[in-house]
This record gives sequence, C-alpha cells and structure tokens, in this order.
Amino acid sequence: MTSPLAGEPTAGEPILRIRDLGKRFGGFAAVSGVSLDVQRGETLAIIGPNGAGKTTFYNLLSGRMAPSQGSIVYKGQEIAGLPPYRISRLGISRSFQINNIFTEMRVRENVEVALTAWHRESRRWFNRADRNPTIRREADRLLEQLSLGHLAEQIAGTISYGDKRLVEIAVVLATQPELVLLDEPTAGMTPDETSRIIALVRSLAQTGQYTFLITEHDMRVVFDLADRILVLHHGSPLILDAPAVVRANPEVRRAYLGSEDVEMAGAP
Repeated sequence: MTSPLAGEPTAGEPILRIRDLGKRFGGFAAVSGVSLDVQRGETLAIIGPNGAGKTTFYNLLSGRMAPSQGSIVYKGQEIAGLPPYRISRLGISRSFQINNIFTEMRVRENVEVALTAWHRESRRWFNRADRNPTIRREADRLLEQLSLGHLAEQIAGTISYGDKRLVEIAVVLATQPELVLLDEPTAGMTPDETSRIIALVRSLAQTGQYTFLITEHDMRVVFDLADRILVLHHGSPLILDAPAVVRANPEVRRAYLGSEDVEMAGAP
C-alpha cells in the first residue's frame, strides 16, 4: 500500500494540518487515522466509495461533529471541536450536496444575507439593499464573478439546478473563506452544467485566493481539477498522491469496482 502521506508537497507552511483524525460511533469507526497536510492554493479531492467516510470527514473539518481523536490545525490554530460559526469566521466555508439556498428569495438576496451575516449586521439584514449599497455592490460583484449577474433579480427557486449550485457557491464565497470545502458540487448536473462548475473552480483556484477540498463521485471532475487525491476506504486513507498515481493504483480500482482490471468510471 502507498503511504497515506505519499506525494505530499513540503514547500511552505500548510494551511491545514491533520493528524490521526478519527470519529467513532460506538464500535464503528467512520473515520480512522487520517493524516495529511494541505498547502495554500492547492485543490485536493477526497474520493471513495459510498460509506467511505467522506461526509463525516467534512463534518469534522467544518465543526458539525467533534472528533473522537486527532488534531485539525488551520493556519496554526487547533480547530478540532470548535463550533461551525467559529470555524467559518476563521476562514473555512462549506457547500452541501443538497442546495442550501433560500428558494423564495431573489438570487441577489441570497448572497446579501450571507454578506450581511459575515459583516455582523444580522440585526439589520431586513433593510432593503438600496439602504446598504456596500452589501449590494459586494453581492453584485460575486454574482458577476460567477456569471450570475443576469439572474440577480430572479427568484432563486425558479432558476435551473446548475445555477442554484452556483448561487450556493456565491453564498459560500460571501463569507470570504480561504479554505473552501465543496461537497459533491456537480451531483445531479448535466454534462454542460458540470463543465461550468469545472471551469469556475479552476478559475477561482488560479486566483490564488482559495484552497479547495472537493468530494466528488464524477471522476472527470476529480481528474480535471485535483492537484492531489486522497482516497478513503472504510474511513481510512488508502492513498494520497497525484491523480496519475491514484488512477493507476490497483487497490483504488478494487475499492471502487471490485477489480484491478477495469478503469475508474468517468476518468479521462
């Protein structure tokens, strides 16, 4: 087996350092022995079969669960067990597999709500946008960055599924994160919508402002975007390495498909 830390870049202080992370539910280990460093500006994909521990791993990083063991250090600060709102304020933001937007609000208003909370103006968020031009300008800038400006006045529930996922990413970016956790960002999308997400994440990564962790079942997305790939199997790290190395690894093929002789579905 390849070492879980194989392929780890060593230049610079990592933005995220995880050591021996684990989460148990009674006698069941949902996550066990995960250790890795994530460098600033990196796009790291976390993949694995259903039940591999990916969602639990994200819940630990985002504060929705406290670990049973191990350490999570973000920008030099231990964050294991901190509540989600504190982790968010430190610069970690997460999207979810299911759209997490206000469908009855306009697209711009969804982003304004996130911006208002980030700027600690939640007691005044019911004010109309024209009373808070700074918030409105920030919202419009984010929507333009994600090619959603033309939908600003649309009710969010009426736009396409792919555009809803983009609105959720706009809401995530409104909290000004440095580390972005994307949870199945292309789930349920058409090929064209998937291509839009790939292009967006790639362009955001190229700005140098964001570090991405991505869980994803679509191997085309993974191999198009990832600098490195962490494969989880039964909650434990199977391999962490460059995409080409992971793709060629027979243990990964067995974990996914039960055979060494077939390619990973969707991989280019």
